[in-house]
Amino acid sequence: MARLRAVLFALLMAIPLAGCGVNEVPKLDEDVKAKWSQVLNLYQRRADLVPNLVETVKGYAAQEQDTLTKVVEARAKATSVQIPADITSNPEAFKRFQEAQSQLTGALARLLAVREAYPDLKSNQNFLALQSQLEGTENRIAVARRDYIQSVQAYNTLLRTIPGRWIAAVLYPDAKPKETFTISDEAQQTPKVKF
Repeated sequence: MARLRAVLFALLMAIPLAGCGVNEVPKLDEDVKAKWSQVLNLYQRRADLVPNLVETVKGYAAQEQDTLTKVVEARAKATSVQIPADITSNPEAFKRFQEAQSQLTGALARLLAVREAYPDLKSNQNFLALQSQLEGTENRIAVARRDYIQSVQAYNTLLRTIPGRWIAAVLYPDAKPKETFTISDEAQQTPKVKF
């Protein structure tokens, strides 16, 4: 009979605890992980498109070797960055990853700008298809980053507010705030227009 009372008491206590946010910390942590995985997935898709894009441009714009080399080097750097398991809560690793991806973004922008100087390249079906896939992937990356940022905001807010702060301290002491994307100082500068 005492065992039955203990089980009933545990069940009665579990009901209010389930509704008071005890599970919110791991739930939001898993949401951040899922959103981060999608960001990584899309960055990998972009990296996979680069070799085909470079090969297509190479055939039309041999004199743009410097631009092509920079794209290849940026891709190599972006795909070689070691991603530790704790990257979303490791500021240094997150910054290294973000910088490598930003360099690839810049190199790809310069490569796509090359097409203006080569009319044959602009009309090449392979190039147009790759350009379209790359633009679509860049849009998906922007959406995935936005979703990740929103997920991190919800998670970090929970860890900083009451009762989430107390619940995390007692039940999830290893819960740490997550990192989010930032904009480089150069990107924040107002462009200078000269006529």
